[in-house]
Amino acid sequence: MRNPVPTEESRHSTLTRRALKSGADWIACAPPETQTAFLEGMDEAVLLALPYLFEFWALPHQLAPEGDWRSWVIMGGRGSGKTRAGAEWVRSQVEGARPLDEGRARRVALVGETIDEAREVMVFGESGILACSPPDRRPNWEATRRRLVWPNGAVAQVFSAHDPDSLRGPQFDAAWSDELAKWKRAEETWDMLQFGLRLGGDPQQCVTTTPRNVPVLKAILSNPMTVVTHAPTEANRANLAASFLEAVRTRYSGTRLGRQELDGILLEEAESALWTLARLEALRVDAAPELDRIVVAVDPPVSSHAGSDECGIVVAGVRMQGPPQSWSAYVLEDVSVAGAAPTAWAKIALAAMERHSADRMVAEVNQGGDLVETMIRQLDAMVPFRAVRATRGKIARAEPVAALYEQGRVRHLRGVQVLEEQMCHMTAHGYEGRGSPDRVDALVWAINDLMISPAAHWRRPRVRGL
Repeated sequence: MRNPVPTEESRHSTLTRRALKSGADWIACAPPETQTAFLEGMDEAVLLALPYLFEFWALPHQLAPEGDWRSWVIMGGRGSGKTRAGAEWVRSQVEGARPLDEGRARRVALVGETIDEAREVMVFGESGILACSPPDRRPNWEATRRRLVWPNGAVAQVFSAHDPDSLRGPQFDAAWSDELAKWKRAEETWDMLQFGLRLGGDPQQCVTTTPRNVPVLKAILSNPMTVVTHAPTEANRANLAASFLEAVRTRYSGTRLGRQELDGILLEEAESALWTLARLEALRVDAAPELDRIVVAVDPPVSSHAGSDECGIVVAGVRMQGPPQSWSAYVLEDVSVAGAAPTAWAKIALAAMERHSADRMVAEVNQGGDLVETMIRQLDAMVPFRAVRATRGKIARAEPVAALYEQGRVRHLRGVQVLEEQMCHMTAHGYEGRGSPDRVDALVWAINDLMISPAAHWRRPRVRGL
């Protein structure tokens, strides 16, 4: 994704937008008497126009980025205002200064998963184009031709992603694609749309979608001509029922579905990953049983500046009932931190030990050697501490832990989704995520200390008389 280069036109648009936005922010923060005076000072025409000045009311993620781009992707959770942003962007493309003046675009493609969805959401929906348009600029819907026609002659035609070939032939200078990540024939439809987006000097397109780990979306996001805005569901909480937010957060907080559908996060996993999001989702529990041992595992970073790797800090416990093959571990918390000084992450680890009544701290000392333990003991001289040193590669250490997950013997409490995302980038060939897998390293040390090392030395008790 590129950082767009502002054009002269976009600079002027940005200044206007900022002026409107600063005015909206000022009014929102003003005392009630100031707000009343402001509204009473407007004539009837201004009051009637105010609801349709989207830049005045819009949230930051709903405003198109400035600069030179071809695709604008709005990724957000359910109810975050994506549809409204898409509809308003279409308005901004086709409308001129006055109702009959031409806008930037004259031929627009509106692409939904089906014709019905495109019509009911993008055109007639509560946040669709018709609902957003002022009376003097509202387009007419021509049902037989599946298109909107504006007073200035601009046309927006509806297409279905189920029929990519319907995009052969037509040509456009703008396009809006809604919920692209769930299209069944997404790649074919997207390719056909790109061939048709060829009118005007600088054709652009807007994509509004809840993210899913699908190839077409990842390809769009990786294109240097793509810009992205993002927001969770709660960014638009002022326009959502409080009971809805409470219900969905209670039910889906800390889950893979919640990260995707509410936080609007693109959850990726590498091919041949040692862990998959689906498996981790199946192993999630709301609470752990009484545990026999709890450890806090630490994977210290090499340095502590702002761009350094994270300090992996993971809390886990084990229930050791019966032989080792019946033991089960529980990942209780991930309190990893980035860019922290050694004393800062050490305090976080010690606080986690106290919070969970942990039996021991386990820390890798490959980088810091004895200094790691020395620094920890300066803060707590009596802390039970075990230094571990990596003699094998990360993947070799992680594979036995991944095998325990395959057996369903390691479970996760809610709230460790960032750790889970990092786990899904660990493959048999190496780590394919960004940076270093410090959270996973800490997890591996914790499970090794709780289950793998003790099992290697476990002996079945002898029965008296045998």
